[in-house]
Amino acid sequence: MAVTLTERAAQQVQRHLARRGAGIGVRLGVKTTGCSGMAYKLEFVDAPAPEDLTFESHGVKVIVDPKSLPYVDGTELDFVRQGLNEGFQFNNPNEKDRCGCGESFRV
Repeated sequence: MAVTLTERAAQQVQRHLARRGAGIGVRLGVKTTGCSGMAYKLEFVDAPAPEDLTFESHGVKVIVDPKSLPYVDGTELDFVRQGLNEGFQFNNPNEKDRCGCGESFRV
C-alpha cells in the first residue's frame, strides 16, 4: 500500500508549505460527491491524527486516513501545466470511470 508524489508535485507542495510557514505535508482523501460518486480532497496537514497513515516521496509527507486508503492506494500525485492551467493530477489505478467535467470518479 502506498501513495506517491512525483518530483514536480513534491516541489509544489514544498513551495506552498514554505509560503504557509507551517505544515508537515498534505492529506489526500476522498469524499462522496459529484456525478461519478467520489472526489479527491487535498489539504495541508499541520499534525496527523493517530490513525492516519503516512507515506513519503521526495521529502514530502502524504497523509491518508484509513477510510480513504482503499480508494487511493497506488495513486501517484503529479503537478501538471497545460497551457494557462496548472494543478495537481491524480493518477489512480483504482479509477474505473471519471465524469466528463473531471471533478469526480468511480472505483
